[in-house]
Amino acid sequence: MLKRILSSSRYIMLIPVLGALLGSLALMLYEMIVLGLSFATTVKQSEASAKAVKVFAVGLVEAVDVFLIAIAVYIIGIGLYKLFIDDDIPLPKWLAINNFEDLKSSLISIVIAVLAVLFLREAVSWDGSQNLIEFGIPLALMIAALSFFLMKGKSGAK
Repeated sequence: MLKRILSSSRYIMLIPVLGALLGSLALMLYEMIVLGLSFATTVKQSEASAKAVKVFAVGLVEAVDVFLIAIAVYIIGIGLYKLFIDDDIPLPKWLAINNFEDLKSSLISIVIAVLAVLFLREAVSWDGSQNLIEFGIPLALMIAALSFFLMKGKSGAK
């Protein structure tokens, strides 16, 4: 009886799975609306200046940042589903999730991309008033640490 209850308790994980998938979808849809409105505003103003293009480019980079976060949340949802509910769902080869280490590696890879996009956003919108190096060095250190963690995890798994 207890074994059956414990076995069935894995379905509790449907709560974070559905939350992650719905949250990911909401982020993507919301950012598509923001991006569409930004594009419409740019076209409506019909200003073809370097400043207008730069403002639109920064908006586009910010959208990529939000999409990457939405993808991370999606991967977490899919990964939790595969780990707890059904380990037989077909996934692309690049998204092999067989244990928590695989899930962490996928998440860390996306965090690295988000940090890189964060720096890109700052670099594109940089007006020279702030020291970009003071922003970039901590990000570079974080990316290096996360990359080291990924490499260490992969070499330890062999």
